[in-house]
Amino acid sequence: MALDGIVTRALAHELRIIVGARIAKIHQPDEHTLVFQIRGAQAQGRLLLSANPTYPRVHWTTQTQTNPLEAPMFCMLMRKHCEGGVIEAIRQPGNERILSFDIRQRDELGDYALKTVIVELMGRHSNIILTDPSTGAVHDGIHHVTPAISSYRVVLPGSTYTPPPEQAKTDPFRVGSSAAFAEAMDAAPEGAAPEKRLVAAFSGVSPLLAKEIAYRAFSAESAVDAEDVEDDGSDRRAAASAAHMVDNDSSLWQAFRDMIERFRAHRYEPVIAEDGNGKTFFSVTPLTHLQGPATTFDAVSACMEAYYGDKAERDAVKQRAGDLYRFLQNEKAKNEKKLQKLQETLEEATDADKHRILGELITAYMHGISKGDTSAELVDYYDENQRTVTIPLDPLLTPPENAQRYFRRYTKAKNSLAAVAEQIAVTREEIRYFDTLLQQLDSAALQDIEEIRDELVEQGYLRARGRRGPKRKKPAKPALLCYTSSEGVPVFVGKNNAQNEYLTNRLAAPGDTWLHTKDIPGSHVVIRGADFGNATLEEAAMLAAHYSQARSSSLVPVDYTLIRHVRKPNGAKPGFVIYEQQKTLFVTPDEQRLKALPSQIKT
Repeated sequence: MALDGIVTRALAHELRIIVGARIAKIHQPDEHTLVFQIRGAQAQGRLLLSANPTYPRVHWTTQTQTNPLEAPMFCMLMRKHCEGGVIEAIRQPGNERILSFDIRQRDELGDYALKTVIVELMGRHSNIILTDPSTGAVHDGIHHVTPAISSYRVVLPGSTYTPPPEQAKTDPFRVGSSAAFAEAMDAAPEGAAPEKRLVAAFSGVSPLLAKEIAYRAFSAESAVDAEDVEDDGSDRRAAASAAHMVDNDSSLWQAFRDMIERFRAHRYEPVIAEDGNGKTFFSVTPLTHLQGPATTFDAVSACMEAYYGDKAERDAVKQRAGDLYRFLQNEKAKNEKKLQKLQETLEEATDADKHRILGELITAYMHGISKGDTSAELVDYYDENQRTVTIPLDPLLTPPENAQRYFRRYTKAKNSLAAVAEQIAVTREEIRYFDTLLQQLDSAALQDIEEIRDELVEQGYLRARGRRGPKRKKPAKPALLCYTSSEGVPVFVGKNNAQNEYLTNRLAAPGDTWLHTKDIPGSHVVIRGADFGNATLEEAAMLAAHYSQARSSSLVPVDYTLIRHVRKPNGAKPGFVIYEQQKTLFVTPDEQRLKALPSQIKT
């Protein structure tokens, strides 16, 4: 990941098409994020501004955002000052990770008023701040910064806007000669690796970009690997690389100049690349020093959405569904303990005949036993060798009463066998149900979480939460994720039990093909119609494996059969079905192949 000043510069250039466009709607789906609905001659779509401390970003988005029933206060303020306004300019101060949007809108008196939205993309210090450029006053920030948090500046309503501290580095776009380059590099720490000196010398250059420049300047063998260089400079490879940089200063300058000239002309090549360990990085130039596969994009926004989209959504889902996840884990753990105790009880109950035999022995030898005896040694006539057995007795009971005590134990144990076996089956079903819900949470989108929560309320596991504002109307039918196979055939996926039930029991026709991972919690998948080939069947099986507990496994068994052979037993848990006449495929999910399939949410 490298959202540096250069990437921010590329974003500012790409977003220049929204100058003159209007902000039709503003939404705040979560505490860190704003979404502007943009309408204009050249721009049409949703612009996402995020001050997420882990995933700060600005880009066009096509992902569906779930908005709260009541807009937060900051969203209401943004609507008051910016909704309906025209974007007059987009600016990036220096090479900082900051974008400023100048927005002109009519105020309550009908006069035009100019406001500036400042988006600071600085990791955990990220913020979105609404200011009045005529006075420099802060109307509000999506994150408040108090004197207790920062001694440098305050971000509170009514305070004066203070930009983040400058780093006093050289602007790379002002370096026009090798002498100026050498002078800037001389200001960096002596003896450090080339990429570290580049980062220290030039604004907007991230360690990832600096490493790419060093790699292009020198051979792959002598390029410095940041992971192998010690911070104290004692590593021999670091010293050798630094000496090599001095000897080949012209090579480093050439690589630096070539890259900066491309950026100066706004010639960007957005890419997501992998290193040898499977870790992904993105940049606006090819990352030739990374040895893994790379994916190129036509636009910076598309690259950033592909990189951040899934990560940010998974993070948001975990945060939004954290209480559900803990609840399901606790319920599963309780049932696993219950199952262990039931199995112990079952083992004891299987010894029921032992109590009957002891009772019969007491009855047979009753003449030799007296009240007050604590035990009796009797010959076990059921034993082939006629061995004696010591039987504990209650001295307060008569011999017939001691015999009856053992007969009662036998009857209780015998009767409990059926009840315990039934309880074991119910408990195992509960564990399977919670396993299924946990798997559904792992692959849930934000809009799927409430359906899972509603299901737990309907099943009596959770109480309904009191909601402020208008009561949310439950849709008549759930929205379903629909893929289009490489053969043009629609393939539907149910991502929770409500969707699974609707898809399998109501939407699908008897001749449609139904798929599910074999004995593994996962989604119901349905191929609509019968006119499809092996490619569609294989892709549908991959989807079933992908939306299951075995998504990271290989050779996942997937059963498939016709819908007419699938049914839900009476009284079964939501989403549970039984099926017959199935065949089994073994597939390994191909993430790239699945991502290439067109998909949409259908209602």
